Amino acid sequence: MSKMPEAPVPETPVPETPVSDAPKDNWVDLYAPVAVKPWLRLSRADRPIGTWLLFIPCLWGIALAAMVDGFRLWDLWLALSCGIGAFVMRGAGCTWNDITDRHIDAQVARTRSRPLPSGAVTVRGALVWMAVQAALGAVILFSYNWASIGLGVASLALVAIYPFAKRFTWWPQAFLGLAFNWGALLAWAAHGGALSVAPVLLYAAGITWTLWYDTIYAHQDREDDALIGVKSTARLFGDKTRTWLRGFMGLTMGLLGMAVLVALLGQTDMIKLVLALGGIWAFGWHMTWTMQRLNLDDPASCLRAFRSSRDGGLIVALFLAAAAAL
Repeated sequence: MSKMPEAPVPETPVPETPVSDAPKDNWVDLYAPVAVKPWLRLSRADRPIGTWLLFIPCLWGIALAAMVDGFRLWDLWLALSCGIGAFVMRGAGCTWNDITDRHIDAQVARTRSRPLPSGAVTVRGALVWMAVQAALGAVILFSYNWASIGLGVASLALVAIYPFAKRFTWWPQAFLGLAFNWGALLAWAAHGGALSVAPVLLYAAGITWTLWYDTIYAHQDREDDALIGVKSTARLFGDKTRTWLRGFMGLTMGLLGMAVLVALLGQTDMIKLVLALGGIWAFGWHMTWTMQRLNLDDPASCLRAFRSSRDGGLIVALFLAAAAAL
C-alpha cells in the first residue's frame, strides 16, 4: 500500500471549537474555562464513555476478587483510585493517540475538529499535557502493592503500541482490548497480591467485549478509513459484521461465566453463584437488545450502541459486587 497522505496540521493554535462527535451540552463545552477546553477535549473529557470503559474492567476485577475472600476497607480506596486513574490515564492515552494520528484525523470528517488537527493545541503542548496526566496516574499506581505496580508499568507498552495498530493489522480493536481491560488484572492483584486463572479469564472476556463494542464504533468511519488506508475489524468483517458480533457476544458471556466458576471453585454458596451468573445473563440480554436496535449503516446508531455498552458493563459489575457482598 502506498504511503498514507498527510493532511496539513496548523502550526499555531486557533480559537477553540467544540469537537464534532462529542455529546451535545457536555460539561466541558458548558462549564469549563475557555483556556482549558482544548486540553480537556484532547483528553476526551467531553466524551466520558471511554473513561467508563476503562474503569469498568477494574470494577469487575475488584468485585470478582472480593467474591473469593470478601470486601475489605482497602477496596473502597481501590475503586475510587481506579476511577481517578481511569480518567487521567485514558486522557494520557487519548493524547498520545491524537499525537500519532493527527494527520489521519485531519482527513476524517468526524475527527478533523479535534484539538490537534484543528490547531487548537500544538504537538509540543500535547506532549507536556500527556506527561502531566501520566504523572498523576503514576502517583495513584504507586499507592498499590508491588504486583499491581509491575502490571501497571507493563501496560504502558500496550498503550504505546495501540495507536499504530491500525497501520499494520486488521485487528486494532484487539490491541485496544488488550490495553483497555488491563485493569481487570491490576485490580485483582491490588486486592489480593497475585494473579490466578480467574482474572485471566476475566481479562479475556473484556477483550472480546471490546472487540464487540469497538467494531460497532469503527463502523462510523469505515468509508473514510477505506479512502485513507486505515484498517479495522469493521472493514475486515464488512457484511458479516453481525455474525462476528454475535460470536464476540457469546465468547464474552462464556469467558465471564468461566471466570466466576473458577473464582468460586471450592465454595458452596449457590446464591452467590446464581447471582453472579444472573448478572452475566442480564449483560447478554443487554447486548442482544443493543444489536436489535443497531443499524451498522447509520453512524448515529453505531455511536448510540457504543455508548450503551457502558450500561452493560455496569450490570456485570453491580451483580458481581452484590454477590461478593453476601
